[in-house]
Amino acid sequence: MPSAHLPQPYRVRIGLLGFGAALALALSGCSGSGDGTEPSSTPTTASSTPTGTPTSSTPSASSTGPALPAGEPTDVVTGLDVPWAIAFLPDGDALVTLRDQAEVVRVSPDGHRATVGTVPGVDASGEGGLLGIAVSPTFATDSMVHLYFTAANDNRVVRATLGAGGFGSVTPVLTGIPKAGNHNGGRLKWGPDGFLYVATGDAAQPERAQDRSNLGGKILRITADGSPAPGNPFAGSRVWSMGHRNVQGLAWAADGTMYASEFGQNTWDELNVIEPGKNYGWPEVEGIEQRDGFVAPIAQWSTDESSPSGIAVGGDGAVYLAALRGESLWKVPVSGPRRAGEPIRLLHSRYGRIRDVVSAPDGTLWMLSNNTFRGDPRQGDDRVVRVPIG
Repeated sequence: MPSAHLPQPYRVRIGLLGFGAALALALSGCSGSGDGTEPSSTPTTASSTPTGTPTSSTPSASSTGPALPAGEPTDVVTGLDVPWAIAFLPDGDALVTLRDQAEVVRVSPDGHRATVGTVPGVDASGEGGLLGIAVSPTFATDSMVHLYFTAANDNRVVRATLGAGGFGSVTPVLTGIPKAGNHNGGRLKWGPDGFLYVATGDAAQPERAQDRSNLGGKILRITADGSPAPGNPFAGSRVWSMGHRNVQGLAWAADGTMYASEFGQNTWDELNVIEPGKNYGWPEVEGIEQRDGFVAPIAQWSTDESSPSGIAVGGDGAVYLAALRGESLWKVPVSGPRRAGEPIRLLHSRYGRIRDVVSAPDGTLWMLSNNTFRGDPRQGDDRVVRVPIG
């Protein structure tokens, strides 16, 4: 399957639309994208196999779902410029990365916003910049934060301490992740096992995803200092899983099941269950297809319905998936490694492009809009939105 080669993205900064207006049509260009901008040549269908058994493309019963049962979403903070990721601190405040400004802001549940600091060495060209952020599970004792960003020659993971005066010195712990104008991956999450998971993209060269020696097109599992984590499936390697095009969402269920979202090229976006050492098929396979040696997703969407970035497991046990081009929050009922029902489309077009979604300490979801990069910003964009769930 050929690689996608895209023009440099650009911002559209035109008159603000009303709050409830739908997002403008996505940019046209070559097929496929790392950021959900290109038109799809396939019908808007999704997998409809509740058990998660791989099938051929089957029309889905998924649709714009009912209203959220636990109440109306509300803004936490507005006026963010190209926000990318959210990570919570132990006190309930959240850190939000601003991709182009290389800035981290602290947002409290009551909407107070303060600048933490900027990260040196960030190259914000294309879809790169300051991307993922992860707060140490032992932050109370080590004050450590990890960040993923695009530098002059690579994508990299760095760590820094966070104190009352902002960030201390920034130390690289993992360098040499391939970079490009798109497909930079970027999500960082601490797993329940106490190790740091790093989602990378193929950086527009699909063959990297099948090269175990290359850091591109992988999910990596590392220690806080960037070393391969003990128990990784390949001795001496940081690789946890491979065969990925562009992963930007990682989450775990209470039983330890690991999920990841994946941008498709021409046909299918995916929700995968991640197992150590497994191959998820890119560029040989896209979407639900039985092929020896490759793992099929448990759910798929046409690329105009989704273009998935961040994901979270809610307190109700469902996987929630932030959709950029699909301008929605998708709810996927799951039971461990299997899908337990049809995906439900929530908040369609209400907030435009959705970049990230995380579980908040109070049991709600915090959702991050992403209209100041591509699309038509609404008044107050971009914003963090609190979403009650049942």
